[in-house]
Amino acid sequence: MATAMRLSSAVRNASMARSAAAWKVGTVSGARFYSAKSATLKETFAAQIPGQIEKIKKLKKEHGSKVIGEVTLDQAYGGARGIKSLVWEGSVLDSEEGIRFRGKTIPDCQELLPKGPGGNEPLPEGLFWLLLTGEVPTEQQVRELSAEWAARSAVPKFVEELLDRCPNTLHPMAQFSLAVTALEHESSFAKAYAKGIHKSQYWEHTFEDSMDLIAKLPTIAARIYRNVYHDGKVAETQKDKDYSYNLANQLGFAENGDFVELMRLYLTIHSDHEGGNVSAHATHLVGSALSSPMLSLAAGLNGLAGPLHGLANQEVLGWLTQMKEAIGNDLSDASIKDYLWSTLKAGRVVPGYGHAVLRKTDPRYVSQREFAQKHLPDDPMFKLVSQVYKIAPGVLTEHGKTKNPWPNVDAHSGVLLQYYGLTQQNFYTVLFGVSRALGVLPQLIIDRAVGSPIERPKSLDTLSYAKLVGAKL
Repeated sequence: MATAMRLSSAVRNASMARSAAAWKVGTVSGARFYSAKSATLKETFAAQIPGQIEKIKKLKKEHGSKVIGEVTLDQAYGGARGIKSLVWEGSVLDSEEGIRFRGKTIPDCQELLPKGPGGNEPLPEGLFWLLLTGEVPTEQQVRELSAEWAARSAVPKFVEELLDRCPNTLHPMAQFSLAVTALEHESSFAKAYAKGIHKSQYWEHTFEDSMDLIAKLPTIAARIYRNVYHDGKVAETQKDKDYSYNLANQLGFAENGDFVELMRLYLTIHSDHEGGNVSAHATHLVGSALSSPMLSLAAGLNGLAGPLHGLANQEVLGWLTQMKEAIGNDLSDASIKDYLWSTLKAGRVVPGYGHAVLRKTDPRYVSQREFAQKHLPDDPMFKLVSQVYKIAPGVLTEHGKTKNPWPNVDAHSGVLLQYYGLTQQNFYTVLFGVSRALGVLPQLIIDRAVGSPIERPKSLDTLSYAKLVGAKL
């Protein structure tokens, strides 16, 4: 068996080498392009693996004993906040600058990544390619990836029936997680592992599962939406359209081109936000035990469903709606300020403001604000959001209990969705989940490719910590 695997690997490597020789490789703005044949995403990533493994080995061998941080007792009891202990290649979050995807800001991505037909927003297919490989794909490569996802989009009949049998009162996120878990039945990784495969092949089956899973998410999300809120009918995936168009179309909103553009932006900016947030970390943690991408993503989705994470965007819209009912058309500074103070004095937080890491306005918020200024400048709810953005930081600073008085991504996304008629707030986190899959699954593929170990940090009880710091309890 080992001989057969070595032969298979040798044949695969030789094939890749022959293919690479047939390509004329060049660069444009740091992105590789191929004039004769376009490299697929899988081929591009496969070619990077040996170099990445050697890079990690060298780093660990030469610097593995160096201290990279220290942990305080507050951090141990405060949710491990700020402890440097995870490896996440796709993005890094700076407290002042915001998120960078493989070193590129959101404006960079909006400029460099291929756009949808006739549009200005980046296609999330391009971001997925960037997160997995670190390279900006060509337009041709992105178009081919769109086509591949469309070709893989069919959802098994039993999963459709499972969703159709769910009561409308079951939260859409619970249904979403249920469907993703059920796709375990189709897992290439789980089947291959059960048969016995070499660990060097783990990433390939993880890649195939991730591609299949991502491809099916729009149809699953749309089926939940159409079942719960409409007639249960879901349009077929259009094989010649991009991922965001198909999602918008299956939800029932593709006739509005601006909504399709919003989906392209939404899916791109919500995809990844470092590895320490609950949905990313949960996916990574469960994946580190060699669970399939389906089970790993389902764990992440269950974390995303929490009100302190992805559910926050619907809470923001609910709070804004209540404010609008209370103050009516009076959007004066004084009126907004009074309502903000009434929220704080009632012991509530101002939803959509503050962030565990950021100490400035979230660049994802800014990108959505710019979209609104272009497409819906006169919308009453957008005007309200703008006024809150003007007043809230000062009130929160005066209040003194918020480290970051600036808005995060959740402060804006719901207002955009409701403007185009997607008013069902319980569904918003499902859209977030579709997007988050695009960010967490590339890292799972990378983890399997470089042989990342199972995650197992050390825990202590309170008495042990007290002894460690010389305290008497």
